[in-house]
Amino acid sequence: MAKTILIVDDSASLRQVVGIALKGAGYEVIEAGDGKEGLGKLDGRKVHLIISDVNMPNMDGLSMVKEVKQKAEYKFTPIIMLTTESGADKKDQGKDAGVKAWMVKPFKPDQMLDAVSKLIAP
Repeated sequence: MAKTILIVDDSASLRQVVGIALKGAGYEVIEAGDGKEGLGKLDGRKVHLIISDVNMPNMDGLSMVKEVKQKAEYKFTPIIMLTTESGADKKDQGKDAGVKAWMVKPFKPDQMLDAVSKLIAP
């Protein structure tokens, strides 16, 4: 059975690019437009990995990560931040919140798939 990945980004075109790359590699994809919507998609179904932007309306990525880590069934779900933020302070906040990997946009789909496969085998 395919592994499921949740993509959380306020850019529909970015979700599409990431989604196409992931689906092409055999993953199932769920999409959300911001942190609040992302949390709503964590409704008990198995999600193997979350890829999230940092800067989004309603709830930013780091706030969402903190909430995800409070949920018992998603506490150990690996999270990759895919963002334009490259500052050390943001990365440190991400690490403290439980982020496993940090990728800066623009990114190459191959790099992302490589990071994904290191965190979850397809």
